[in-house]
Amino acid sequence: MVWATITNFSIVVSLSFSFLILYFFLALGSTTTYVQQQLTPDFYAASCPQLESIVAEQVYQASLTDPRMPASLLRLHFHDCFVNGCDGSVLLSGNEQLAAANLNSLRGFDVIANIKAAVEEACPSTVSCADILALTARDSVVLASRPSYNPGWTVVFGRRDSLTASEAAANADLPGAFYNVAQLNDNFAKVGLSPKDVVVLSGAHTFGRVHCSVLDGSLYPTVDPLLNTAYASQLESSCPNGGDTATVNNLDPVTPNTFDNQYYRNLKVGKGTLYSDRILFNTTGESQDLVNQFAPYFASDQFFYEFGVSMVKMGNISPLTGSEGEIRKICSQPN
Repeated sequence: MVWATITNFSIVVSLSFSFLILYFFLALGSTTTYVQQQLTPDFYAASCPQLESIVAEQVYQASLTDPRMPASLLRLHFHDCFVNGCDGSVLLSGNEQLAAANLNSLRGFDVIANIKAAVEEACPSTVSCADILALTARDSVVLASRPSYNPGWTVVFGRRDSLTASEAAANADLPGAFYNVAQLNDNFAKVGLSPKDVVVLSGAHTFGRVHCSVLDGSLYPTVDPLLNTAYASQLESSCPNGGDTATVNNLDPVTPNTFDNQYYRNLKVGKGTLYSDRILFNTTGESQDLVNQFAPYFASDQFFYEFGVSMVKMGNISPLTGSEGEIRKICSQPN
């Protein structure tokens, strides 16, 4: 049974903790030493031992009725961490949710609310919404991968929730769909992520959807020459000039609901749906080299490994720990 392959995430999908310790010290620098001491995989071992099984079940149930949901839940974690750190601020009603990159675009708030309610019932006032986002992101990737793949990583916990959120910060800090490679690298560098992380984390576009409103600039008044001609025609048919901008299109036209490395093969033939995707392969240098490295079918394990490494890095962007912030009882509002 499919569910039998995903029930024990702690065994099936984890990178070794010894690797994470080494990675934190060598790759993230001295500032992360403090974070590493605060965030640990066993943070809830005594206070909420059933946390991972609760979240896995809830993510699975949500995916049964909405195959887009795993991608949406992963995106929530990304959009949370890039704005004032991984603090659950994106879940507060209004504020960041009203930013241009989020409005009528972010999804899955109801799923996070259901997860939080289930966790609260089992472990009241114990698990932060920020930690739920981190765990949900990992479980979403695992659930959307093929059963024979192993794209998981060890999630570390101990984040606390912010009391406030900022629409202005979200507008300033989230990367744009029409950024070039230099702009993407600068944007990621502001939160301590490398050019390699740009290409690796962009691989999340191997599943999920995007509105026509984001694609119009690639199609009208003229088609972006980086787009495959046949694929451009397909997108024009889905997103006619002056049509419904809320129509959604697959980010990966080949395997739209599966987390795999098809995204990188798409980029090499002009089928990157976003300009910020296409430009990764069409800019000579590290980004192009990494696309070539991750594109072969045999490179899927390498991509999954690197994706886990970059997700751990991203999950350590300026978390609130110790007595900072709070543990929200309801993720959409401060206590």
